[in-house]
Amino acid sequence: MIKYLLNCKNCRIEFESWFASSKEFDKLKRLKLLNCQQCNSQKIEKSLMRPNLANSNFKNDKALKNNKNVKKKLREYQKFIKENFEYVGENFTYEARSIHYNKNKNKKNIYGNASIEDVKELKEEGIETSTIPWIEDKEN
Repeated sequence: MIKYLLNCKNCRIEFESWFASSKEFDKLKRLKLLNCQQCNSQKIEKSLMRPNLANSNFKNDKALKNNKNVKKKLREYQKFIKENFEYVGENFTYEARSIHYNKNKNKKNIYGNASIEDVKELKEEGIETSTIPWIEDKEN
């Protein structure tokens, strides 16, 4: 995993994000799947970050607490989604297109699984989607 400091060329804010590798960042940027968390612009650039050389217990405790807080918030989002959306699993792409193109069909909230390529295609077709990290129930 690698963490980058990202800069939005549109609204000039800086924010951090984690990527599996530097190649993953480049791939997501090329597929136009990176956007600013404030203005939603895709004009995102990475900049160098200074390495974190300090390894104090305080910093580790703080990072662990922050990690737990993030997981707690993600679980809250997941609970909301499970209670208010219909799970369509691997049929997400099909169902999203069906809802979008069939104007007579009742629009419903759905969630499920889709590849990065599928999400890109949906976006190109004007079908609005969002992705969130999903924590499986068995994970700590």
